[in-house]
Amino acid sequence: MNVNNVNLDIVAGNEKQFPDTGLIEIAFAGKSNVGKSSLINALINRKSYARTSSQPGKTQTINFYNVEDALYFVDLPGYGYAKVSKKERERWGKFIESYLNKRMQLKQIILLVDIRHEPNNNDKMLYDWITYNGFQPLVIATKLDKLKRSQVEKHVSVIKKAFNIKDRNTIIPFSAVTKQGKDKLWEILDELI
Repeated sequence: MNVNNVNLDIVAGNEKQFPDTGLIEIAFAGKSNVGKSSLINALINRKSYARTSSQPGKTQTINFYNVEDALYFVDLPGYGYAKVSKKERERWGKFIESYLNKRMQLKQIILLVDIRHEPNNNDKMLYDWITYNGFQPLVIATKLDKLKRSQVEKHVSVIKKAFNIKDRNTIIPFSAVTKQGKDKLWEILDELI
């Protein structure tokens, strides 16, 4: 897709604020600071439209980015480390789960993991939840530019093993710095659209 027009249509703090347009939705999920906003920025050809931060837990709402009036990119709050109370993290968890469970417009969930690290228990739980609920998650292994080229396959293998991924599933190594992986991801998204 050639992206020229993107709008942050809705910043939702509760379910009543979700859009009612019928556009398909692609959700971006992953732990705090894994690069969800950076990936969205790369896909929409913007430097900082989706707000990024070095501080984990910055995204505390579900943000709906209208892409070409064709679909929404949905930036979900990160899970795991965040400088908020346990009660607030639990509220986010229920909010995200409610979104993922109830949205009929949701067509794809993209799970982001850091290519440098083995997926943790939260990553595995979310991957299992996604597949249990009938989705075929697309795994994006972020921060590719932090590895040497010779290390990539080894790290991808660790991710495949952690999620018990078979060949038919996809893992796309991605770098927000070099944009490597962006075109491959767009090929898959274009098929959905």
